[in-house]
Amino acid sequence: MGNIEETWFIVVNPHAGNGRTAAEWGRIEQLLKVKGISYEYRMTGAKAHATQMVFKAAREGYRKFIAAGGDGTIHEVAGGIMLFLDASVSTGNARAPRLSDFTLAVIPVGSGNDWIRGHGIGKDIGSVVDLIGSGSYALQDIVKVSSGAGNTYMVNIGGVGFDARVCERVNGRKDMGKRGRLIYIWSLIYSFFHYRPSPMEVCVDGRRIYSGNCFSVAIGIGKYSGGGMRQTPDAVTDDGMADVTVIPPLPFMKIALEIRRLFDGSFSRVRELVTDRGRVITVRPSGGPAELVEVDGETVGNIPVKFEVLPEQIRVLHRHM
Repeated sequence: MGNIEETWFIVVNPHAGNGRTAAEWGRIEQLLKVKGISYEYRMTGAKAHATQMVFKAAREGYRKFIAAGGDGTIHEVAGGIMLFLDASVSTGNARAPRLSDFTLAVIPVGSGNDWIRGHGIGKDIGSVVDLIGSGSYALQDIVKVSSGAGNTYMVNIGGVGFDARVCERVNGRKDMGKRGRLIYIWSLIYSFFHYRPSPMEVCVDGRRIYSGNCFSVAIGIGKYSGGGMRQTPDAVTDDGMADVTVIPPLPFMKIALEIRRLFDGSFSRVRELVTDRGRVITVRPSGGPAELVEVDGETVGNIPVKFEVLPEQIRVLHRHM
């Protein structure tokens, strides 16, 4: 195996991409061997299993990780790295590793592959393995997300309100064994006609930017979510800031007229939206229910919630143009 710090630890989610990962894994291994990439791998068995596996691998000395799956797998792998770093800091170890000592890559075989879009990574597995072998990386921000349910970490986009309700419904269908892009579309349609906005207060670096009934709040260091939508179209992954888009309640016809902007990158031009960016974003209830929070497509608790961009960055796979 050689130097453990230079060996890739691969987390393989066999259920990602409607089972595509399991079917493709043999070919992926051949591609890795042809490129001379040193690796070990483990198969995930259940939700949050990847986080625990990565935590143990980091404790053993691994510093390079690949998520073979979709956005959910990437989220869990990053979570395992951060869990290890948090544990290292709590012990008072002066020689504890830093976030920048770690590298995160992905082999995109999931049904949701939004994170890779922001890094110029395509879906062709052979090309991605070539990119890993060539050492094409960049630094990226990580966001700590704190709520009453505890802490988690974000590598792409999180949301409060409508987005979180869609994720809740999608994940519920996945837990029932349903797969495919249609479950997202139907969950989106169902939530659109059943979700009711609730009062929230949104603050950026201590400044209140919105207070009142709110349809959705998106917080992103990446641009893409939900299969290519761009709720935070101007976000930059390495500028030390998170972008915020607040969507107030809007008439149906207004939404219908502006929906294309979610996909063409001009969403922030919708006049009724409230946009901002900063290092610390908080969302609190304002007399209404404690709305649900999602991070990287996973529901993680309820508001109040704080999104905080960490001062350090992680190395990630990135195609330089």
